[in-house]
Amino acid sequence: MSSNQRPSLILAPSVNTTTIVTTTTTTTTYAPIPLPTLSNPPIPHDPQKYPLLSAQLPPSFRQFPLVFPNGSRATFRDYDDGDDLSQEEEVVGGKGWHLVKPDDGAGPSKSVGLVEAVERFARKRSYDNDGMMQGIESTAEPTSHTPPPRKKAKAAPVLPKLSTVNAAAPPSPLPSPHGSPPPPNIWPSAPPSGASSPQPQLPIQPDASLATLMSLPSLLTHFSGLPAQLQSHLLITLLRHSPLPVLRTVHSVLTPTLARDFLTLLPPELVSHVLSFLPFNCIARASRVSKSWRNIIDSDPILWRDLLKSDKLWFGGDSERAFAEALMRRRRRAGLPQPSDLSLANPYKVLFKSRYLTRNRWITNPEPKHLAFPAHGRSVVTCLLLSRGRIVSASDDHSIQVYSPVTGLLLRSLSGHEGGVWALASTKDTLVSGSTDRTVRIWDLSTGRCTHVFGGHTSTVRCLAIVKPEWVDVEDEHGNVRKEKWPKRPLIVTGSRDHSLRVWDLPRPGEPEYRFDGADEADIDPADEDVDENPYHKLHLEGHEHAVRALAARGRTLVSGSYDSMVRVWDIITGTCRWVLVGHTQKVYSVVLDSTRRQACSGSMDGTVRVWNLRTGECQYTLTGHTSLVGLLGLSPSHLVSAAADSTLRIWDPDTGEVRHMLAAHTGAITCFQHDEFKVLSGSDGTLKMWDVREGTVVREFLSNIHGVWQVVFEGRWCVAASHRSDATILDVWDFGNGEPDEDWIGEPGGGIYDEDMTDDEDEEMEQADADAMDQDLDIPPSETDMADEPPAFADDAGIKGDADAVENVDHSADDDWSGEDSHGEGVMNPSRRIPLQGSRHTLRQVGTSQSQGRISAPSSSTAPRLQPLLMNDETPTRPRLKNVVGRRR
Repeated sequence: MSSNQRPSLILAPSVNTTTIVTTTTTTTTYAPIPLPTLSNPPIPHDPQKYPLLSAQLPPSFRQFPLVFPNGSRATFRDYDDGDDLSQEEEVVGGKGWHLVKPDDGAGPSKSVGLVEAVERFARKRSYDNDGMMQGIESTAEPTSHTPPPRKKAKAAPVLPKLSTVNAAAPPSPLPSPHGSPPPPNIWPSAPPSGASSPQPQLPIQPDASLATLMSLPSLLTHFSGLPAQLQSHLLITLLRHSPLPVLRTVHSVLTPTLARDFLTLLPPELVSHVLSFLPFNCIARASRVSKSWRNIIDSDPILWRDLLKSDKLWFGGDSERAFAEALMRRRRRAGLPQPSDLSLANPYKVLFKSRYLTRNRWITNPEPKHLAFPAHGRSVVTCLLLSRGRIVSASDDHSIQVYSPVTGLLLRSLSGHEGGVWALASTKDTLVSGSTDRTVRIWDLSTGRCTHVFGGHTSTVRCLAIVKPEWVDVEDEHGNVRKEKWPKRPLIVTGSRDHSLRVWDLPRPGEPEYRFDGADEADIDPADEDVDENPYHKLHLEGHEHAVRALAARGRTLVSGSYDSMVRVWDIITGTCRWVLVGHTQKVYSVVLDSTRRQACSGSMDGTVRVWNLRTGECQYTLTGHTSLVGLLGLSPSHLVSAAADSTLRIWDPDTGEVRHMLAAHTGAITCFQHDEFKVLSGSDGTLKMWDVREGTVVREFLSNIHGVWQVVFEGRWCVAASHRSDATILDVWDFGNGEPDEDWIGEPGGGIYDEDMTDDEDEEMEQADADAMDQDLDIPPSETDMADEPPAFADDAGIKGDADAVENVDHSADDDWSGEDSHGEGVMNPSRRIPLQGSRHTLRQVGTSQSQGRISAPSSSTAPRLQPLLMNDETPTRPRLKNVVGRRR
């Protein structure tokens, strides 16, 4: 309580009723009675020893009612709230009626103070000018009096004379300003019993309550001077004689004051240690205790990392780091505070929530929200994507369509391809498509415009990928490993049935649009384009002897699988073929790249899956068990999944090559599947099933009794499948969040590559410097020492003709006899792509080393093992006509 505020006693209004013919009720409101002010306590040396000194008392302690012996009521107030309590209203009425004066907007009525009220009381009881009310009524003998005539109302009765001792002023309950003690009895006695009319009542009659309030300052001073032990004894004695309601009120004040919030007082390391003993459900409850607890819990990375591991939600393989970095970039670009700000949850907490919901909702939600709508008429859906809240589907009807997963409405229809679309990839609002019309088109999904058309391939573009910048380990010629960011800007890699791959810069928004000459004319062959005129074309990778069926790329590494039964590993920055992986005996249909383990996996028509070591080029494991074509592969941090035409899926351990589960419930070839660390969704002849990836058991069946399932894709809460039923193509959408928005439920894309990983305009200057450095790496010519150290692997070597940017393609005929030199320049590396770079001597020496079975084979002597004969041009009917086009590197 501040020094300028005083406690006060608010008297209840007094009511006097006089009945003559009508009833008049007068209500008088009294001004507050000021009570002695409590002096401010001195500031102690150690404020922590007096926790209640500045504590805010509850309202029940600051205002409560009092009832005095004469029935008068009052309200004790220990604060000044500015309320206008002065009010006087007279109500006139009779039997069955009353008159209330309307509020005419006048100012507040005059309030009567306690002193004035006592004076009125004294004047009412005084019946002559000489007698005045005293503190004690006079004991003079009463005299007889004549009753008034009946017709004269309110005749003044004759009362005995009263003593005039101390009659200078009416008595007052307030202390004397001069400090003199009050008289023994300051209140008038009751009126005589023989009065002919009712007498006014005294506003208040003192009792122990008023006496305590008046003497409270002295009591407090006396208590403050007692020793601590005696203070405790006194308080305990008072509490022992207090009823239960009083104890409860005191407890409500003491408990929050004496409580200690240990989470806010302990160091963060100890807080993490304490919370680490709690299960997740207790952590969730603790975060709702207070805002400070929620901020402490949400911002603790160690706590959420341990929870991820204890709940088996920690996958490893840099997936957690990628999620955290992507979320940080997203927040930074949205203008949100830094993660040190307690208003934002730590990325590990968001990751825990996302994975927890993904695991539980997909299994425990028996009826997710389901939406089905037709798409693409009756055509086959060849590709299906989930991209930033959009469903993107491609078909062999030459079209690409964009739908809303919430409503199923068609948002965009992208037209332009003149053949079926068989390859799709997207990032942010950019979509890249490849078609049987041999073109690569780039679309703006926000507007539906085709911004770029690339030609150059001479046959169907069967596969493609967008390669985003990321930090990778790079080993120099001395064996030192350092972190570098590659590529310096996003790239597009396309694989075609023309036996080659091409590398392009992914155009950024705002960069010049490019369309090859005649791109919009039907009679122009895209294969006739001169790629030298395309500013986005980077490299032309040749070496495969048959159609390129699959590819995968991360950082600087590109892995391609071909119908020539080989797997090739490329450096997409320099165009160098690092390894030719020989081991499959039939066509390669699928490849995946494990950049964390430095492995690549390939599936073939020979029914095997091979795991290749990218450091040595060796076949690390040959996974057998499938009895037919292994057409699909999927990789997550802990699981490698293969799907085959023998109607089974197999889950492998990528570290040991051991099979963990065989999923056998379909009756036909597996046409599509996707998996993560919790589940596998697989489609076959008329069914779409979900499996528990850790148990190998069927969890639920999404679709059944239909003609076929073509594609399935899921991310976070969404699952989309394309199927054929009722003689139409149908897209089914399941929302496991049941339509409830939740921004913290973030899906993790396959491979851990997020859109936020792309380098944006704020890093453009740094990118340009890195790009210049990259170009310098490409332009370094091979030294004479490097050339001298090279094994004689090539009879005809394409040299650098003046400019390192121009490398001429060399076409040689096949030779079954492979002695000391490779007369046809094939088998290990295509000489036309042999562009040296820093550390190239180490790379080329690896390529030129003889390897054992399941690895690359290179001729180091006349006794070198023979390679599998390469397919001739006339043995590959899918290979189109060759073009003598000089590969250009930008």
